[in-house]
Amino acid sequence: MQDFTTNEYTAEKIQVLKGLEPVRQRPGMYIGSTGKTGLHHLVYEIVDNSIDEALQGFCDYIKVTIRKDGSVEVEDNGRGIPVDIHPETGTSALEVVMTTLHAGGKFSKDSYKVSGGLHGVGASVVNALSEWMEVEVHRNGKIYRQRYSRGVKLTEVEEIGETTKRGTIVRFKPDPLIFTTTEFDADTILTRLRDLAFLNPNITIEFKDERNDIHRTLHYSGGLKEFVSHLNRGSKTLHEVVLIEGKAGDIEVSVAFQYTDEDAEEIISFVNNIKTVDGGTHVTGFKTAFTRVVNELGKKKNLIKGDPFKGEDLREGMTAVISVLMMGTPQFEGQTKSKLGNEEVQDAVAKVVRDKLTEYFETNESTLKIIIQKAQQAREAREAAKRAREAVKRKSALGASTLPGKLADCISKSVEEAELFIVEGDSAGGSAKQARNRNFQAILPLRGKILNVEKSNELKLLKSETIRDIITAIGAGIGDNFDLSKIRYGKIIIMTDADVDGAHIRTLLLALFYRYMRPLIEDGRVYIAMPPLYKVTISGQKKPIYLYSDEELKQLTKDLQPGKYEVQRYKGLGEMNPEQLWETTMNPETRKIMKVRIEDAEEADSLFEILMGKDPEERRGYIMRHAKQLTLADLDV
Repeated sequence: MQDFTTNEYTAEKIQVLKGLEPVRQRPGMYIGSTGKTGLHHLVYEIVDNSIDEALQGFCDYIKVTIRKDGSVEVEDNGRGIPVDIHPETGTSALEVVMTTLHAGGKFSKDSYKVSGGLHGVGASVVNALSEWMEVEVHRNGKIYRQRYSRGVKLTEVEEIGETTKRGTIVRFKPDPLIFTTTEFDADTILTRLRDLAFLNPNITIEFKDERNDIHRTLHYSGGLKEFVSHLNRGSKTLHEVVLIEGKAGDIEVSVAFQYTDEDAEEIISFVNNIKTVDGGTHVTGFKTAFTRVVNELGKKKNLIKGDPFKGEDLREGMTAVISVLMMGTPQFEGQTKSKLGNEEVQDAVAKVVRDKLTEYFETNESTLKIIIQKAQQAREAREAAKRAREAVKRKSALGASTLPGKLADCISKSVEEAELFIVEGDSAGGSAKQARNRNFQAILPLRGKILNVEKSNELKLLKSETIRDIITAIGAGIGDNFDLSKIRYGKIIIMTDADVDGAHIRTLLLALFYRYMRPLIEDGRVYIAMPPLYKVTISGQKKPIYLYSDEELKQLTKDLQPGKYEVQRYKGLGEMNPEQLWETTMNPETRKIMKVRIEDAEEADSLFEILMGKDPEERRGYIMRHAKQLTLADLDV
């Protein structure tokens, strides 16, 4: 471990803004949601505080442990939160930081020049949303500890021993009264920690999951170049990883990129170590400058014939990581830091990329040629896709006569009333057509599995008859041309068997909607039908009982005498007669359907990426780690 020089980080540096009460009342405002996303956000907030210490040069080791009881422990070897008395409050600075909203060293430029944490919000929010929390500080040769419950202190700050170490250890257990689930996913946390280890090549991050006996040590001295290589393993790469680094004013810019022979573009971006999943000004600056440099140099060197390339053509097959470190406060759109808004960052990134990339291509013309050749292929594919898309559009515009032959449309033209059931297989489709209320329910049967969108570009997508049928039936287009106002149905309901193939088809359809028709999900238009697993007929009762899980069956039958009831297990939708299918799965009065939220689709998409993407090692690892929980559908890749 390094021996760091200590600068003055004392109680005076902690500035108090206002109290903690609103957090438990409106947790979504502070962590985005009370589902899985918000739950994991708690860990990131505490880890971000340790990373902020590392950014100042005071920490090079972080350890994250998921305990068997479901609690989490985050330890670092930073300076340790100050414990001396805060001048304004008369209480320990540690207590101020942990129990007061908007209190922390992030407001003081003397303590933190670059910071990614929620500016003093993080630790206190995690405390407020935890059933219990304990903070241990190793500082000035002493060990200090304070305990809390749901944001309220249980003990004073106590001195409990002596130490030769320094740093902070935070232990907490999420509050089940707040969260819909308190079960942490090791893969989700590991992915975030791996990102941080790539972004900070001087740090070692240790991760332990005591529930599943997982132990990883993450240290990547190759930084961003190694990050891009990691993202591209399993793919055929076209050149070495290019690294661009520079500074514009107070903003440090690092970009690494490499092309593969695939169609997908993957740009991952960070500001002050915070992942910006929706990009922002730093990504815009990179894209603009990259497109300009390649087009200008390509023309100058006579490598580009005809019109300059569009940005989307130039980035096809690109994998890039952008990392920006900036002084002061990054401005995010949304409380959970998903999109960067600082305009000055766009100019800084554009300047560094323009200067350094021009310099690089002047001495590495072979890489420039590879990128231009790849862009030419992308342009040709895009133009072919446009022609195919226009053909689909023309077909839709001509009216009902050109709707897919397999589609059994409904009579109603009221979008809000109309429902489209996308049904697996012709046999189930036949039952559904007989079962439906033709006034407002349309049926589109699918034959076989649909195209894997993870491995396909838009042209391949539009060449698939099944995908074209789905696009035409919905009526709103695809990709950038998707227009929600043109949808033909208010509800799109995925209806598949409750088995291996059904789960696979459902995942493929969700990935299609997430990647190419996302407004459908964002507007709450996509649903999953929940057909029953069992029909139980009890002697003496006229109406059968339909059950949707093994647990429900166990619960119902535990008090019934053997021989007094009969259980039928439905292997597929086709096994139900039309009356049963209507009653259990299609009748709005009695059915169960589940609305797909954007985070469900994101989860399906990331699982889809692991199980069907380009990384066989990640796929194997995921399957091994989840072997007990996975259905065969997850393995059918």
